[in-house]
Amino acid sequence: MGSDFAEDLGLVFAHVSGLLLSREQVQTALSLLTALVTETVPGTAGAGISLLDEGGTRSTVAATAEEVWRADSLQYRLGEGPCLTAWEQRVVVRADDLRDEPRWPAWAEAATGAGVGSCVSAPLVAGARALGALKIYGAGPGVCGPRTEHVLAMFANQAAVLLNNVRGAEDAERIGEALGDRLRGRDAVTLAKGIVMSRDGVDEHTAFLALADAARRHRRTVREEAERLAGTTVRRRR
Repeated sequence: MGSDFAEDLGLVFAHVSGLLLSREQVQTALSLLTALVTETVPGTAGAGISLLDEGGTRSTVAATAEEVWRADSLQYRLGEGPCLTAWEQRVVVRADDLRDEPRWPAWAEAATGAGVGSCVSAPLVAGARALGALKIYGAGPGVCGPRTEHVLAMFANQAAVLLNNVRGAEDAERIGEALGDRLRGRDAVTLAKGIVMSRDGVDEHTAFLALADAARRHRRTVREEAERLAGTTVRRRR
């Protein structure tokens, strides 16, 4: 897929970068971007986007795999890692082998245990503001090399433009709050699907269809139905 794939993506993002986009459109674009990053770089454990700010807010707003959520959460909890460094120093940061990484010893050890062997993080910079970082985690050592740095820096530039143009005015903290709310909705749906799967003995797809059908019958959104089901289940177990 390689360079042609990346060039096509660049054209798409260049087309929309000057538009005033809604949060939902930006969330979709960021999810697409992280998915395409993983397609462009073989051997990845996943890619994701973190929003960071001086006030201490740390949030992952797009991720392609559970390994990304885990590795990012470790960075936020430990206060060290490639995304935090990329954001603070506004430079692309690469680690070829986390088994021998002195810059973030606690995070590197924990991330290795979480299935990450190498990484590259690129800062999301818009004008004078550093908004966060785009990262890719390798499933093993040596996955992320110089070419990955180049690819990620290109994608990070486009992501920064999109984030900076959300309604043309919102700051990074408010963007993080809005996208974080969408992620909490995703978690509620995931939990509700698990409840239906366990209760009815069905697969994930069937569980989602059942959840969507219940939402339609009750005239709720899927998220509202998921939160209702999760809340009812918790109360019954007490």
